[in-house]
Amino acid sequence: MAYDAIVIGAGVNGLAAALHLSAKGWKVLVVERAAVAGGAVKTGEITLPGFRHDLYAMNLGLFAGSPFFTAHRDRLLAHGLDFVGAERCFATAFPDGGWLGVEKNAAANAGRIARFSAADAARWHAMTAAFGADAPHIFGLLGSPLPSWQALRVAYGAWRTRGTAWVAETVRLLLASPREWLDDNFESEKLKTMLAMWGMHLDFSPDCAGGALFPYLEAMVDQAFGMALGRGGADIIITAMVRAIAAAGGEVRLGAPVQSIAVEAGAAKGVVLAGGERIEATRAVVANLHPRVLFGKLVSAPPAAAQRLTKFRSGPATMMIHLALNDLPAWSADAELRRFAYVHLAPSLGAMARTYTEALDGLLPAEPGLVVGQPTAIDPSRAPAGKHVLWVQVRVLPSRIRGDAAGQIAGREWDEIKDAYADRIIGIIERYAPGLMANVIARTVHSPADLERDNPNLVDGDSLGGSHHLDQNFIFRPAFGWSRYRTPVDRLYMVGASTWPGAGTGAGSGFMLGKMLAGA
Repeated sequence: MAYDAIVIGAGVNGLAAALHLSAKGWKVLVVERAAVAGGAVKTGEITLPGFRHDLYAMNLGLFAGSPFFTAHRDRLLAHGLDFVGAERCFATAFPDGGWLGVEKNAAANAGRIARFSAADAARWHAMTAAFGADAPHIFGLLGSPLPSWQALRVAYGAWRTRGTAWVAETVRLLLASPREWLDDNFESEKLKTMLAMWGMHLDFSPDCAGGALFPYLEAMVDQAFGMALGRGGADIIITAMVRAIAAAGGEVRLGAPVQSIAVEAGAAKGVVLAGGERIEATRAVVANLHPRVLFGKLVSAPPAAAQRLTKFRSGPATMMIHLALNDLPAWSADAELRRFAYVHLAPSLGAMARTYTEALDGLLPAEPGLVVGQPTAIDPSRAPAGKHVLWVQVRVLPSRIRGDAAGQIAGREWDEIKDAYADRIIGIIERYAPGLMANVIARTVHSPADLERDNPNLVDGDSLGGSHHLDQNFIFRPAFGWSRYRTPVDRLYMVGASTWPGAGTGAGSGFMLGKMLAGA
C-alpha cells in the first residue's frame, strides 16, 4: 500500500505534521518504533499504580499557545484534549529562606519584587506594559520558517510598527547572554537568579550568548497566560493527536521501527521496516528524528552535507527523578510554594555557571540546578486521593562521567551511579523542604543513559534535541542550508527539536512543514 506521506516518529512534531497533512486530504502513515506514541511527551505509572508521572515534558504552555493548536483546536478538543491551568507558575526558593515567584497576576509579582528592589519592580511594570506590543513580532518570528519571506515580512512589520531602535534592542536580546540582559535591566540578585534558571532549562548558563530570550519570554508569557498542564498527564495531547489523525483518515502504527529509508535516483520513495516490509511514499517522507539518528543510521547523504548534519552537537545531559509522595514538599521558605507548578532550586548565577562548567568538563555537579515540578498541586487526578507525584529535572549533567565535583561518587558509568547521584539530589531538596525523604513512597530515576535508551533522539541524554547555542540556532538549525526542513535527499524532510524553532511542545517545526507541503 502506498501513502502520500510517511512520518517516521510519533513525537509531537511528527504527529503535528501528520495531522495537518491528513486534514488537508493527504493519505498519511506515522510509523513509531516504541510501543507508545509521544517521544519526549509521555506519561506513565512508573513508580506505583495510580501515580501518573510525566516522564519528560510537563509544561504544555507552548502547545496551548501554539499556532498549531489554534489551527486544529476543534479537532483536538473533540478527541479528548483538556488542559488544567496553573496560575501560580514558577518560583525560586533561596538558601537564606527567601523566595520569589511569578504567577498570573502582574501586581502580585511586582509586589514580591519590590521587597528586594523598588527600581526592579518599576522596571517589571514597564516590561509588562511593553510585552503586549512586543509579543506579536517576537512570536511571529518564532513561528516563521527560516529563512523565508514570511520571516522578512514579520521583521519589516516590526520595523514599521515599532521603529529601528526597537528592532535593534530585540536583536540585542536575541544575542545577549542571560547575565548581560539581566544586568542591563535589574539590580536584585534574587530576581536575576529566578529568571536566569529558565536559561538552564535549555542549555544556556548565565554567560552563554543567545540565552536571554527564553527567561524573558517565559516570565512574561506565564504572567500573562499562566502555565498549562494536560489533565491527567502531558500525554493527553498525544492521545488527542493520534485520535484526530485516525479520524482524518491517517494511520499511526506503533512498534514499527524503521530499518532504512528507500532512496531511488536521489529521492526518498518510502521506508523499509525492521523485518523487511517496504512501504511506499509518493510525495514525502518526514523524519521526526535527530540528524545523527537519521543520517547516521537510516539514510546516506552527500559527504559534505552528511558531515555537517552528523556533527550536530548535543547540549548537556539531564536526569529525571520521579517521586510518589504522601504529601507535597513542606517548603521552609513559605507554604505558598506548595501551590506553584515549578519550584526552582538554584542559589545564584555563580552557582549555575559552576554547574554548567562542571558538566561540560565531565564532572557530576556538586549542586546542579533543579526544576521541581508539582503537577498534583495543579491536577490532583494524577495520584490517589491525598497523595502526590513530584517531577524533578536535574539541569545540567555530563553525558560521559569523568569524575565528581564533590569528590564523593567514584563510579564512571550512569548505570552504576545514578541512584547515588539521585540521593544527592533528594538531599538538596531536603535542605529546602525538610522531611521530604520520609515522605517518599517510591521513586524512579532516569539517568542520561536511560533517556537515550528510551528515546534514541535524546542523543547523549540531551532532552532538548541538540544545543541551542547561536551556532546551532535560527538558520543554523540543524545546519546552514538545511534549516527549512529539507534535507540533502529529495522528498525527505526533517522536523523535531533538532530543527527550527528547537525544543519544546509547541509543534512548530511539524506544523510549519505541514503547511509548506500542503500549500496552506
